[in-house]
Amino acid sequence: MRVVLVHPLGSNWVSGHKDASSLANRMPPIGLLSLAAWLEKEGIETKIIDCLGPTVAPGGVVQRIVQEEPDLLGFSTTTSAFLDAYQLTESIKKIKPNLKTVFGGVHVSAIGGDLLRQFPEIDFLVMGEGERTLSELASGKNSAEIDGLIFRNGQEIIVNRPREPIADLDSLPLPAYDKLAGFPNHYQLPLFSYINAPGATMITSRGCPYQCSYCDRSVFKRGYRFNSAEYIYEHMAFLRGRFGVRHVNIYDDLFTLHRGRIEALCERLIAKPLAMRFNCAVRVGHADDDLLRLLRRAGCLMVSLGIESGDAALLETHKPGVYVDDVKATVARIQARGLRAKGLFMMGLPGETEESIKKTSDFVISLGLDDMNMAKFTPFHGAPTWKTIGQYGELKEDWRLMNCLNFVFRPWGIQSWERLDQLYNTHVKRFYSDPGWRRRLVKRCWQHRHSFWRLLRHMPGFLGAMRSFEPQRKKS
Repeated sequence: MRVVLVHPLGSNWVSGHKDASSLANRMPPIGLLSLAAWLEKEGIETKIIDCLGPTVAPGGVVQRIVQEEPDLLGFSTTTSAFLDAYQLTESIKKIKPNLKTVFGGVHVSAIGGDLLRQFPEIDFLVMGEGERTLSELASGKNSAEIDGLIFRNGQEIIVNRPREPIADLDSLPLPAYDKLAGFPNHYQLPLFSYINAPGATMITSRGCPYQCSYCDRSVFKRGYRFNSAEYIYEHMAFLRGRFGVRHVNIYDDLFTLHRGRIEALCERLIAKPLAMRFNCAVRVGHADDDLLRLLRRAGCLMVSLGIESGDAALLETHKPGVYVDDVKATVARIQARGLRAKGLFMMGLPGETEESIKKTSDFVISLGLDDMNMAKFTPFHGAPTWKTIGQYGELKEDWRLMNCLNFVFRPWGIQSWERLDQLYNTHVKRFYSDPGWRRRLVKRCWQHRHSFWRLLRHMPGFLGAMRSFEPQRKKS
């Protein structure tokens, strides 16, 4: 059995503009790397094709897949990448009509069997975690006996019982980074988020016990499982020794939730340094002074904090348990401990108004953040907001645009789509025009020489991306 896993191109930028996202941040598809490592452990030959990677020309993906001669073709899809993956499937099945295809990922887990009714060229769906389900399918096990699998029996859609999650994440092999062409030098961390290159990404836990309104928990649900400190250290040491990685972004939803493992990891990194730095994400209430000091000593450079809004009423609705005053105090403590603070925000939430947007914008500036990301709220199928979203505004359900980079939902409190885009552009530019932020960046020019060099090398692309924040002229 030969399995080919594909990370589809999808839609990763603003509609009507050239996709420049890979210039600023090209992330390895960690989920596929984990699947590939598990399959190889089970003796199943596996290849990875990353359509967002540096070595795959968009027009040549079909031929590249066919050349690999797969027995089973798998796609991991977000909402915005699903249709692109399906178009590839249609094209490939014209050449290899008997090739079996399997789709997984958050979009599949959120919608389920209805996708087989709408998209006839898909043979199997994997719900939830894919490692064991996919390996059993590739090994030839009877489809009816594979937990977590959805398939057709004639015209009938068969939904097998859910797959129990992997209890011990330390049983997972390290992700198969070696199967990713161009890794690590052609996979970049976000600009100005690191000092030393090359960089890489890791995920050290699955799930989150909190229930924010906008977060899709279709794959990992509300449970929380994690790798041990020993496993994480081994993972980091592997990246350092095998690939020369100097900085790691840890993309856990909440890295510091289990305090014991973070303390143990930091103590190990302090005792046996790897000459690496890392970034991670925390939540208000899980970032006390002692822990922040440990993170700093262990090599942490920047901490991301999910804030979402500066409006207290919106926070109460969409991120319960997080309060404006606590956010301000947490950011101050992060920076006082010598760490950088990055704020993660979201514009266009249900209930948003021009007044709440102004509050958030003022709050962003008042925090004195080292970095900021403002997502455009997207109501995903598996998020709590999905069931009632129509009560709070106008929805354009275009899956290709559902990537947090385009507005597909307009709250009733915003008068038009054009006004929503205008408010977004104004307040994002406000942050990057703020004298305080610019002073902090100038002081770190030498530290960020790798990022500035990337800017210079790809200046036309970055200038094009910047134009997406300018008002759009209407076509006559």
